[in-house]
Amino acid sequence: MVNDKAVLAYSGGLDTSVCIRYLQKLYHFDVITVTVDCGQNDDFKEIEKKARAIGAIKHIYIDAKEEFALNYVIPSIKANGLYQNKYPLATALARPLIATKVMDVANVEQAVAVAHGCTGKGNDQIRFDITMRCLNPKLKIVAPIRDMNLTRDIEIKFAEEQNIPINAVANKYSVDLNIWGRSIEGGDIEDAYLEPPEEAFQLVKFSDGNAGYIELEFKDGAPIAVDGKYMNIINLIEYVNKKVGAFGVGIVDHIEDRVVGIKSREIYEAPAAIAIIEAHKDLEKMVLTKHELRFKQLVDEQWSWMIYSGLWQDPLRTDLDRFIDETQTKVSGKVKLKMRRGALSVIGRESAYSLYKNDLATFSTGSTFDQGLAKGFVELWGLQSITANAVVTEVKFDRNGGKNSR
Repeated sequence: MVNDKAVLAYSGGLDTSVCIRYLQKLYHFDVITVTVDCGQNDDFKEIEKKARAIGAIKHIYIDAKEEFALNYVIPSIKANGLYQNKYPLATALARPLIATKVMDVANVEQAVAVAHGCTGKGNDQIRFDITMRCLNPKLKIVAPIRDMNLTRDIEIKFAEEQNIPINAVANKYSVDLNIWGRSIEGGDIEDAYLEPPEEAFQLVKFSDGNAGYIELEFKDGAPIAVDGKYMNIINLIEYVNKKVGAFGVGIVDHIEDRVVGIKSREIYEAPAAIAIIEAHKDLEKMVLTKHELRFKQLVDEQWSWMIYSGLWQDPLRTDLDRFIDETQTKVSGKVKLKMRRGALSVIGRESAYSLYKNDLATFSTGSTFDQGLAKGFVELWGLQSITANAVVTEVKFDRNGGKNSR
């Protein structure tokens, strides 16, 4: 008897590895595994070997690094993509791309189901499910970890019983990595008061106490050069990750509100994302009017929330992109940053579109700003505030029979 086929988004980690066996044993599927490379630096041949050893009838590797960088990371840079002003959305950005590639394979293979290894507690289930349903609502979605309410210790025990190999890291942390950042969950760091051990990090170093500098150049809102070297976006991110991370910059440790309502302690490593977004935001302040900035901050917050919440396919996201792209036509120039002992600060910026004019801002002789005009402006600017306070004073005076009341 020929079994129906299911296409599984496969990372090679604990969750998706046990999913292969669960899909076979409980759902009687022939499993096709798909690994989408978003820059996780894994041994993809070993991942394929592992998938086949567990029982996958076919494995497909897709190199999507360039597509991820151009179509997901760069739009996020333009939107200053930070969920709750902290998380640079690395995992959140990759999930809709992975889901799309899985759906493409499912259509080609004429599968009846697609599957992922997400839990019922996290956000990834939302990102996968919504993207998949938007692309083809007829395909069944199977999520064994969520559907069976499995916990990590149960998965590890099942893997041992089924002779499914797991690495030492799986026993301590759940790690997700792509070119835009690295997330670390589970283990001891679930204690919100515990400082994460240095062994949990790969991109950020802690030994260099010296100061370092980096210069980023942007064109139309996208980074195009670093330290005077023009390079493609993938190489640029790798360069910034290494240089900024060497000075201890790039760790995000915060209490995050998940879509499902849980507050979770999240640890991220994202040196390049943190530095590039900080530089981009600063350049925007130089070239956009205060009215553009105020409104764009609202748009950026909404954009980031939508990506975090799995709504990449929603029409509003593309609507917001159109506005964001229009604002970015002036976001070109250079920004210089300084790093030291985990601290990052902007120390210089320049742009042909700069609204900062020294002859207006200077306090020195030669200023073109006519201070005499300010007096009338101040009168008009504060007119309603002054009037409101005067009215209150007058009312209190009348109520007290012409006596001041304090």
